[in-house]
Amino acid sequence: MSIAHSDPQIADLVERESRRRATTVQLIASETPASPAVREALASDFGTKYAEGYPGARFHGGCEVADQLEQLAIDRAAELFGAEYVNVQPLSGSAANLAVYAAFAQPGDPVLALRLDQGGHQSHGSRANFSGRWFSPIHYGVRRSDERIDYDELRDLALLHRPRIIVAGGAAYSRSIDFAALRTIADDAESILWVDAAHLAGLVAGGVLDSPVPHADVVTLSTHKVLQGPRGGMVLARAAHSTVLQKAVHPFTQGGPSMGAIAGKAVCMRESATSEFSAYAVATVEAAQRLGDELSARGLRIVSGGTDIHLAVVDVSAAGITGVEAQRRLASAGIVVDRAVLPFDREPVTSGSAIRIGTPTAVLDGLGVEAMPTIADWIIRGLRDPVGSAQHAGIRAEIERKLGG
Repeated sequence: MSIAHSDPQIADLVERESRRRATTVQLIASETPASPAVREALASDFGTKYAEGYPGARFHGGCEVADQLEQLAIDRAAELFGAEYVNVQPLSGSAANLAVYAAFAQPGDPVLALRLDQGGHQSHGSRANFSGRWFSPIHYGVRRSDERIDYDELRDLALLHRPRIIVAGGAAYSRSIDFAALRTIADDAESILWVDAAHLAGLVAGGVLDSPVPHADVVTLSTHKVLQGPRGGMVLARAAHSTVLQKAVHPFTQGGPSMGAIAGKAVCMRESATSEFSAYAVATVEAAQRLGDELSARGLRIVSGGTDIHLAVVDVSAAGITGVEAQRRLASAGIVVDRAVLPFDREPVTSGSAIRIGTPTAVLDGLGVEAMPTIADWIIRGLRDPVGSAQHAGIRAEIERKLGG
């Protein structure tokens, strides 16, 4: 029986979400639609298979095929990223992060990471997150002069505090990271170097960014940001850390994995090794850089002066509004973005002075580099008027025509 017959209310919500998705410009940096093949894998019989444990050592019977599936996903990820050890079971990027803490740190240990308000992630020591309550976070930041990571400050803090873990990566840092320099600092401080590549993994797979894998002790990633996979996470590491990480994922932080998600991850790893995916990764970065340039030319400041990746942070204070108000106005105009904070922002985190924009989904929707001037115009016009204005209705109509909705 179809969902339309068994649950019309949910069917209606599914239809409305599909309509919303198809008739708006998606500039969320942390999501992309899963490919059709990934969706097929997610909906397969693997989705309901319980397979607690690891290949060859399950607690449940009937896992012979599931074992082959998980091993294939591991092998494909290892080949794609050049990793010695891979764990494909984490249910999300944050779950993968939790496993890293469990593997390498004890409660109260110092952990050095990028400040949340300067591009970091909440799982890197925010007081609202387990990482900031169970461990002792120390934070490095960016320079005021150019809003790029201050490696001198990072080194000084590392040598002073000797953190158990040094974390690189974040949610709103738009510049490439010097992983080799971080490796040297971590060695000098006798720290574990962990790279949270949730936002970067797809660009690494596509050959756009240098890989952190040769430099880091451990790398975590999400499979649903630039990668067009299912919602989920992975851990990549040096072989020397395999035993402690294996136990940290299961049984310490998780029970049974989602085999449907692992099927989707396996498909994603194969698709991400293609020339088509590489072309998409290149186009995504080019689009983000062009959109940043176009917005800058129209009077909005781009944090750090631009981007090296798929996202940019845009200062909207020149428009006389906060980040949260900018998000609302753009949503009213049919443009979906995230609110964000600026480095050294005077606004509270709950409102911020910026928006975060990302181009992966836009590129997949056919809005490549050539469409970025038009999108920049829509953004500027959308920021001018309050929610529900006639201007916003006009932009929405233009967007629907552009997207064929």
